[in-house]
Amino acid sequence: MAQQDDERATTQRQDATPRPPKKPRAKKPKAENPITAAVTEWLATTSHSSSSSLDDDPTRQLLLDSAPKRWVVYEPMVLLPSGSFASDAWRAALAGSGAADASRLWAAVLAALSARSPTTPLTHLAVNEGIPPLSAGGRGGENVLRSPSGLRILHGDFGPAAVVVDDDEGVVSDDNFDRAFWVSTRQNDICQTWAPRWTMFSRGNVKEKARLLGLVTTTRNGWAADLYAGIGYFTFSYVRLGLRVLAWELNPWSVEGLRRGAARNGWRVRVVRGAADLARHTAELVGEGEGDEGGVRIVVFQESNEQAARRVAELREAEAEAAVELHHINCGFLPSSAPSWRAALDMAAGNGRGGGDCWLHLHENVGVAQIGARAAEVQELLAGWAADRDGEIATVEVEHTEMVKTFAPDVWHCVFDVRVGR
Repeated sequence: MAQQDDERATTQRQDATPRPPKKPRAKKPKAENPITAAVTEWLATTSHSSSSSLDDDPTRQLLLDSAPKRWVVYEPMVLLPSGSFASDAWRAALAGSGAADASRLWAAVLAALSARSPTTPLTHLAVNEGIPPLSAGGRGGENVLRSPSGLRILHGDFGPAAVVVDDDEGVVSDDNFDRAFWVSTRQNDICQTWAPRWTMFSRGNVKEKARLLGLVTTTRNGWAADLYAGIGYFTFSYVRLGLRVLAWELNPWSVEGLRRGAARNGWRVRVVRGAADLARHTAELVGEGEGDEGGVRIVVFQESNEQAARRVAELREAEAEAAVELHHINCGFLPSSAPSWRAALDMAAGNGRGGGDCWLHLHENVGVAQIGARAAEVQELLAGWAADRDGEIATVEVEHTEMVKTFAPDVWHCVFDVRVGR
């Protein structure tokens, strides 16, 4: 018995002996930025750089430090942030290396990023220098078409830089579209397509697109109107909700991007462009009985949205027995879509007394301290116009202000959701 007690005591003492702490697992080394890796390799094999040690060569280290670390992929293009490879050090390095070496750098960057691309090899490289506020040369006034004339192309064929216009119709010929370079992306499971040489893409609108997809529509095969359609940013969200869309867009490249994007999503679209077609009656252009599944979901007019209210009135007059009731009207233009608000209200009022509510979605950049006051101003402005409609509008109410994203310090891209009751 005593022997057993001694054995138990020994076991307890052994169990009580502190165990050495486990060695912490070594952290996996952080993967090198692929652009940094490509630049490092390029510097090591380029004749203008004589030193093999980055520590001993401040210029090489400066080039590495100032190389871009972020990028966006729009297959098969890589878009780098504004200012990429544009510092004084990089300008001197690229000028001293020659065109062949510069091309080798861009190819190396694309190869490094392609290794991370899950589907498509990346073949084109450009720098996003923003959308200039004025047309090219500054002589054409405001850049209403939002043409990305500041795009800095580094590698790849982005298509012809000049546009051929059909003299008979005054429109961009289809041959231009066929020869252009097109890219695409998918947001909220909706595909969008555009030609980066000619059309901007605003990826920051993804939040607002998703919000629209969460809206409840009361009538499938009802209508929406998009007064600044672009490549289909918000138009496609309304179609996904089951609505037909009347859209307006001036930029022919955006219209073609909308057409291509709609096709990739499986939606039929009718493009109305050229003097002859635009002169026809709206009811003929929109067509009758095409709202069923598989019919035309989008009719886009390549003209100023100043014609929108007239066209909707024309359509309603011709189809009195099957009234065109608008559920949503989108005015998505920055810095302000205010020039289209009166037309939007007129289109909403035209549904007639007793019709369902129509929602206006009015976009504007607003200082953060003025958002509440601006919402009140918008309501007062629209209410004043509504009073001129002889009782067609019962209520106008700014029911929600959506803060989409910051546009500049203390400036927000806002959307005023206005309910127009009849």
